[in-house]
Amino acid sequence: MATDFAGDMPMAGTGRARRLNNRMFWLLVLRALRLRLSRVAVVFAALTVGAAIVTAMASVYFDINAKMSQELRTFGANFYLGPGHGATMPMSVLQPIIDRAPPGLIAAASPYLYGMARTELQKVVLMGVWFDSLPKLVPYWQVKGDWIGVNFDDRHAMIGVKLAAILHVKLGDRVTLVDGRQKKTLQIMGIVDAGDATDNMLILNLDLAQQWLHQPGQVTNAMFSVADDLGQVDAFAHRLQRQYPQLDVRPILKVSASEGQVLNKIKGLMGLVSVVILVLSSLCVNTTLMAIVGERAKEFALQKALGASARDITLQILAETGIIALAAVVCGVLAGFILAQILGHAVFNASIALRAPVLPITLALSLLVAAVAAIVPVRRALHVVPALVLKGE
Repeated sequence: MATDFAGDMPMAGTGRARRLNNRMFWLLVLRALRLRLSRVAVVFAALTVGAAIVTAMASVYFDINAKMSQELRTFGANFYLGPGHGATMPMSVLQPIIDRAPPGLIAAASPYLYGMARTELQKVVLMGVWFDSLPKLVPYWQVKGDWIGVNFDDRHAMIGVKLAAILHVKLGDRVTLVDGRQKKTLQIMGIVDAGDATDNMLILNLDLAQQWLHQPGQVTNAMFSVADDLGQVDAFAHRLQRQYPQLDVRPILKVSASEGQVLNKIKGLMGLVSVVILVLSSLCVNTTLMAIVGERAKEFALQKALGASARDITLQILAETGIIALAAVVCGVLAGFILAQILGHAVFNASIALRAPVLPITLALSLLVAAVAAIVPVRRALHVVPALVLKGE
């Protein structure tokens, strides 16, 4: 029993010494932070600014695809589908394409049917559409009056601004289509200024246009507004081209291509801003830590004279810097999220969601900046010579 007890004594002593060393280590760390609050505040401010910018830029970066895709929907439809040969294609081909599209891919879709018809005054171009999809497909239309909200409305129509001037038609007036003895009177609900050929057309619901033009179940083409935040437009086009080789399938490049270009440029700019801010933060932290090490030269010399190793001093400086960095990350994330909301409302008029990768990215980059900034100050502390520094003390 005596032997066992004696054998346990060194282990107990070692554990007690380790706890004492750990306690002394943290006392030195906290004392160093407390006695140099002005220097610590500079390091904290620099790291907080860096963390805030990274949080804001990362939040916008991970949310910008959805926001920009939504914003660029104001350009109108970005996908065209038409017959490969002939003037029209059957609606029975188009409807399954719409029905089988992945959920959320197609934001809006409408078939179009064009043809000539006669009114009581002169011939006009008819355009048959799905009225409920028009606000998303052609949001740039300037409409005087009201949009027609339902597809089955066969009593109202919209008219292009130039055709309205030719027919001397105003809001609420009626236009009568004539086909032999058959007549159809439509009340004008909206006058459209589209800036294209639509300004010369009479716009009515698709079923009525098919009936009046004697083309039941036929459409001239279809237009889609397809989500493209992850490049779905091109993938959707390739899939349809394989499945329907008889159709003319193509993205409207002016919209879909500009969307990708704008996204890439904005993301590149955000990355550049983040890198510049992090570099400046690192330089500021490095300069301040160098000043702190210079002020603490006697302290480090005394520690080394008392037996502190290079590892002990390195861990002490890194622990002090790490504590400041962690506190800065907490404040920086909060400030960065607020900044992201300001950017979101200023640019997209919408809130920015805090995505899961943002927090680990901010934490990792902030700690990396702090560690890199501490390299030179640590080396300077390790090169302190006790005999020279403590001479005369």
